[in-house]
Amino acid sequence: MTPELKGTAQLTTAMMLSGTLGVFVVESGAPPFDVVFFRVLFGALALGGYVTARGWVRDHGFTRRTLGLAVLGGVFIVFNWVLLFQSYTNTSISVATVVYHTQPFYVVLLGALLFRERLTAAKAGWIAVAFAGLVLVSGVTPADFTGGGSYVLGVGQALLAALLYGLSTLVTMGVPPRVEQRGRITGVRPHLIALVQVLVGIPLLLPFADFGAMRGAGWHWGWLAGLGLIHTGVMYVLMYAAYAKLPTAKIAVLAFVYPAVAMLMDWLVYGHHIGLVQALGVPLIVTASLKVTLARPRAAAPAPRTAAHAPEAASRPATPTACEA
Repeated sequence: MTPELKGTAQLTTAMMLSGTLGVFVVESGAPPFDVVFFRVLFGALALGGYVTARGWVRDHGFTRRTLGLAVLGGVFIVFNWVLLFQSYTNTSISVATVVYHTQPFYVVLLGALLFRERLTAAKAGWIAVAFAGLVLVSGVTPADFTGGGSYVLGVGQALLAALLYGLSTLVTMGVPPRVEQRGRITGVRPHLIALVQVLVGIPLLLPFADFGAMRGAGWHWGWLAGLGLIHTGVMYVLMYAAYAKLPTAKIAVLAFVYPAVAMLMDWLVYGHHIGLVQALGVPLIVTASLKVTLARPRAAAPAPRTAAHAPEAASRPATPTACEA
């Protein structure tokens, strides 16, 4: 098996696992803050055990500045998960996941706004196309704004989650990747950045966790443990291993295995599916995302290595949306 073929298998597996995340969240039966708290707790155990076994903790490569950036990125990532998981219950896993995949456009817009990066006419045009797709996929009508329902709230939560992922991406891009030049190793491994970000979530979410709601949960603990061990431990290890073997274009394309599997699982498990008009918006978002992602110049900053898929998110281009949730 060639390195690229192995990387393809690894990333495809990671994205398929990411696509089952929504089912684990819903089946856990826990409130969103509890779900995220136990995800970061079990995820920290999984990632911590992995990086310790590999001997990467001692030679971590963090400076005060880069550690601070990783921590700030973790704050954004953790609350991004809370909002996304709340969106699942207010809309559906399918709608929330597709809306969440507007992350690449937030990265571009935030980069132009905060760092004065050049926003070309082509990128602006594709962002407009993505917005049109978003309107179709959301299925929101004027009546929804006056009906007092939770559907519009859920769409808004998915959009805000994508925004937080975008902020985490930009912040984490300030942490240089692990490289070796002339016998000197600099930068930080993405696994360590992810570990810092989930560790940040433990004290951050502790005040919001409702442990009383978890009494007698029984087998629901298995779903919560799976979110940390599988969707934060195994999945990230597979993603980071794959990124080192694959070209940007293949990463960007394979990232869309995640929403495809999420929509399939939502239909198979819960009978939810998007309507015909909503489905018309999916190729608009996918095409626009690929155009914006792959339009990045070769000299662009390294991709985000956030605890997402990574969504999140995100990855070479700033967001080949491994936006893992």
